[in-house]
Amino acid sequence: MDPAPPLSARHEQVLQATIRHYIATAEPVGSRALAQEYNLRVSPATVRNTMGLLEKYGLLYQPHTSSGRVPSDFGYRLYVDRLMSPSARVGRRVDAALSEELRWMGRSLESLLKEATQILAQISGYLALVTVPQANTVLIRHIQLVAVDGGQVLMVVLLDSLATQSVVVQLPAVLGAATSGAVGEPGRRDLEILSNFLTHHLRGRPLADVTTLNWGDLDAEFEHYGVLLCQALGHLAQRSQAAETPQLVISGLAEVLRQPEFSDAQRIQSIVRLLEEDQSQLWPLFFATPPVATQTLKGVDVKVWIGAENPLEPMQGCALVVSNYTRHDTSVGSVGVLGPTRMVYENAVAVVKAAADYLSTALSE
Repeated sequence: MDPAPPLSARHEQVLQATIRHYIATAEPVGSRALAQEYNLRVSPATVRNTMGLLEKYGLLYQPHTSSGRVPSDFGYRLYVDRLMSPSARVGRRVDAALSEELRWMGRSLESLLKEATQILAQISGYLALVTVPQANTVLIRHIQLVAVDGGQVLMVVLLDSLATQSVVVQLPAVLGAATSGAVGEPGRRDLEILSNFLTHHLRGRPLADVTTLNWGDLDAEFEHYGVLLCQALGHLAQRSQAAETPQLVISGLAEVLRQPEFSDAQRIQSIVRLLEEDQSQLWPLFFATPPVATQTLKGVDVKVWIGAENPLEPMQGCALVVSNYTRHDTSVGSVGVLGPTRMVYENAVAVVKAAADYLSTALSE
């Protein structure tokens, strides 16, 4: 894309008025309407000449020779980077809604994120998308060993996302007898001590760190468990990483279908197919940087993909606004809204920024 041209204050004013008119009406606009509706304090002829120059720069275009003008993707890009400011009012509304309506106690992170996407979709009027933290980004909260039948021990790992991972350990006969229910209290005591040992050393660490545990800290009477538990933990970590498929929580399809750009059944079908069947193609848009400028707001990067900047063809008539949310300053997921390029960017950026801030704070507490 060509670099943004130098624009005077009048050029920026006319571009801003054109974009705001088109966002509000979805109709091309002419110079006379702009001059009358936006108090530009210049004649329609001056506005017409300015619009012609903006068209020459590639910021506006005419869908038909006899029609008014509409913003191009390049025009939206310049507007987002130079002319618009996120809506503080909408940001406060998102923060208040999430604070009042989400109840964290005793619920899984995935269910909370599902509820959060519903709130974001309702407030923004666009499709809300949130990625669920992957296992290599969530931390161990507690480990419990439980005796089961046949000399087996169930290892349950509770993560700070409130999800659990589990694996069954088959003990050799001599150890199985020592920990089975038939023996009673000594077996339960051993498992309780081992559970406390594992929790103490692994709490607050990623699941992938289980293989680095120093088994030399284990008392001599429990050394015979070390190899088995180490193998079980390693298997659990490998299985989790191998099976891990990033999850995307989506809400708001009904909201976005109200936009005139999505009245074309074929267009919306291609987007739905992408969201339902080819989600892996979306990950670069969440975690990479667009080939153009990004918004940086108080330390939170809000990335805006506009129209043809999207490498995925079904999304080239759309805009995607995304930001990462963190836990203790480490990025663990992304939150975004997807809508037409004729998006109210002031609101969309505010929604995404406020949601990312809220999730980052909640996960870090």
